[in-house]
Amino acid sequence: MISKIKYAFSHGSLSEAVHHAVLMKVSSIALLVLMPLFIFTVGPMLGRPHEEVVAFFAKPFPAGVVALTFIVGFKHFSDGVQVLLEDYVHGTARKISILVMTGLSYAAMLIGLYAVAKIAF
Repeated sequence: MISKIKYAFSHGSLSEAVHHAVLMKVSSIALLVLMPLFIFTVGPMLGRPHEEVVAFFAKPFPAGVVALTFIVGFKHFSDGVQVLLEDYVHGTARKISILVMTGLSYAAMLIGLYAVAKIAF
């Protein structure tokens, strides 16, 4: 007896859509946890002197929260934009748009991670 979800995962393009939907839900749940942590970690540092902010983000927990938020947030953004472009853009423009937006989201993620790493180490 095969469950409906297992059946969906094993059938061609349908399996890709289900996989994509599951990843979006998982990243949404992760962001549901990470965003309050991010806000309560970064929020108190707003308006503080530069040296105090750098010292705070040199600690592992705040740097880890910010890094995980960047990773999950930009991956979620990339997947969401890909779904949007697949639905509304057709032909070669779709492929180019998906490549450009995926590249931009990963570039933004890497820039954010570089900034956190530079402060933390």
